[in-house]
Amino acid sequence: MLIETNELKKTFRTDAGEIQVLKGINISIAEGEIVGIVGASGVGKSTLLHILGILDSPTSGKIFYNTTDVFSLDRNMLASFRNKTVGFVFQFHHLMPEFTALENVMMPGLIKLSHQVKGASYEDIRSKAENILAQLGLKDRMRHRPGELSGGEQQRVAVARALLLDPRVVLADEPTGNLDTETGEELFRIFLELNRQKGITFIIVTHNESLSSRCGRVLRMRDGYLE
Repeated sequence: MLIETNELKKTFRTDAGEIQVLKGINISIAEGEIVGIVGASGVGKSTLLHILGILDSPTSGKIFYNTTDVFSLDRNMLASFRNKTVGFVFQFHHLMPEFTALENVMMPGLIKLSHQVKGASYEDIRSKAENILAQLGLKDRMRHRPGELSGGEQQRVAVARALLLDPRVVLADEPTGNLDTETGEELFRIFLELNRQKGITFIIVTHNESLSSRCGRVLRMRDGYLE
C-alpha cells in the first residue's frame, strides 16, 4: 500500500472546549488509485487531507507511506519527504499574482534549488515547468500572470505546480469548487489522464457527486469517521 493510516485522531482546542474532528480514521490507499472523499461541510474532510499530505499532524495515530512512519521523521526529513512525495491542488489556487504562470510553476523547484539539492539546476527546472504547462494546454499562456488567465487556466497552472517535483500522490481539496461545470469536467479529465499516463495516485475531496462517482473508489465521511 502507498498510504495506510492507523487510528488517526485530530482534536482542536477552542475557548469553548475541545472539538474532536477525526475520531479514528483507518484507510489504505494503493499506488495508482483515484479515491474520492465526500461528506457534508464541516465533517473534517479537509483536515484529513491536510494530515494525509503532512501539512498538519494528528493528535494521535500514525500514517505510513509504504513502510515509512512519516511522523517519526524529524522536521527537516519530514519536509523533504513531503516535497518529494506529495503535490497539492486546492479550491483556491494560491498562485502568486506578481509572477507569471511559468514562474509560479517553477517555484517549488526554485525552493528546492535554494536548499542546494544536488542534481537541480535553474535551466532544468524551467524546462520541466515549460513542458508540463505545454502538456496541460498552456503553451501560449505561460508568460501571463494569474490575473490575465481564466479560472480554469489558473487551476491548470496550480496542477502544473503540483506536478513539478514528480509527486507519487496528488491531494486535491475541492479542486473544481470555483469552476463552472464544463471547466470542472475538463480539470477532472486531466486528473484521469495523469493517472493513466503517469500512475499518479489522486485523493480528491469534493462536494461534486458527479465527479466523485468517476473516482475508482469513494469514501464518505460522517461524524469523524470514514464509511
